Amino acid sequence: MAETEQQSGSTPEDEAPEFTYMVPKKEISMVPHMGKWKKSQAYADYMGFILTLNESVKGKKLTCDYKVSETAEKLVDLLATLDRWIDETPPVDQPSRFGNKAYRTWYGKLDQEAEALVSAVIPADKHAAAAEIAVYLKESVGNSTRIDYGTGHEAAFAAFLCCLCKVGALKVEDQLAIVFKVFARYLSVMRKLQRTYRMEPAGSQGVWGLDDFQFLPFIWGSSQLVDHPTMEPRHFLDEKVVNEHHSDYMFLDCIKFINEMKTGPFAEHSNQLWNISAVPLWSKVNQGLIRMYKAECLEKFPVIQHFKFGSLLSIEPVKP
Repeated sequence: MAETEQQSGSTPEDEAPEFTYMVPKKEISMVPHMGKWKKSQAYADYMGFILTLNESVKGKKLTCDYKVSETAEKLVDLLATLDRWIDETPPVDQPSRFGNKAYRTWYGKLDQEAEALVSAVIPADKHAAAAEIAVYLKESVGNSTRIDYGTGHEAAFAAFLCCLCKVGALKVEDQLAIVFKVFARYLSVMRKLQRTYRMEPAGSQGVWGLDDFQFLPFIWGSSQLVDHPTMEPRHFLDEKVVNEHHSDYMFLDCIKFINEMKTGPFAEHSNQLWNISAVPLWSKVNQGLIRMYKAECLEKFPVIQHFKFGSLLSIEPVKP
């Protein structure tokens, strides 16, 4: 979050900020454009944001003491609203087992309300940014045409949080609350969406992917476990350990969710995670997952072609 004011979004108060903000749009329409993405200010800011949070949660439990600002509370309220809408929009009877069409009704509500929801979270003098930031919120909950959800949608939520930092709604002291309070709440809402509407995994690699739906909680969750006095990576295969410690560690909470949703040997349904259990140190797991995230998500055209760029997350190259 050190990179919050690097771009023209930080206009002096006496200038009209309207010209700065723009509704984000797709810029990566073919594979050769991927180079433009990796050299962009957006990529630098996004990766910087992920790594800053990775560092901030290192060795800390979900249950530790941390500051929760008014903005963080408002974001939790926003996510509670999305959660309530799921209850108000039950699945419909349909012949197809997957992709319940009631999701489209739920998504329609968010589509209409997103800008108002964002306006309630950001400072009054930054309301001109609401339309831009709202796009990332809408992108973060899955695709209403395909009724699927994947790591690209998760990345949109991280981008949404990054934009909130850039406009000053979230600050450096919010780092732990961003992961432990806001992102954790987002995760629970996404799991409820996935279960309620039986959403398909977007671009799933099946058994060869890390997880059907998420990636970031494994990165930040492994950072939490760095230098843990007793728990080694091999221990997450032990269901007793997972059940005892999942409320303290995001990584174990993800494993618990997988154990609840999938049947059969862990090595078969979650081969990549099973391989990770053989790594001796959590610090090595964390470094490996960051490399894998870049390679499997951020450098994959099928994921990045959907990413949208505006003034806050710009496609322009990083300034030397």
